[in-house]
Amino acid sequence: MEGKAKFIFPILATGIVVFVVSCVVTCINIGFRADFVQRWLSAFFIGWPVASVTGYFALPFVRRLTARIVALIEGKSA
Repeated sequence: MEGKAKFIFPILATGIVVFVVSCVVTCINIGFRADFVQRWLSAFFIGWPVASVTGYFALPFVRRLTARIVALIEGKSA
């Protein structure tokens, strides 16, 4: 990935993941209380920037690791 996509992709991908995961974890931890949405969104807005920065730096490593695993599965050298 090059150019602006290199920065936009991790932001969007992690946004979707953190949105769902923060909802599930918040629900498991506190249940559906009156302040559920406020606590969920608080967790989301804290977690999303952390996940985006992590994703930006981790994605190149993950791509290389994925290529190696696929090559091993397919019996090719990477």
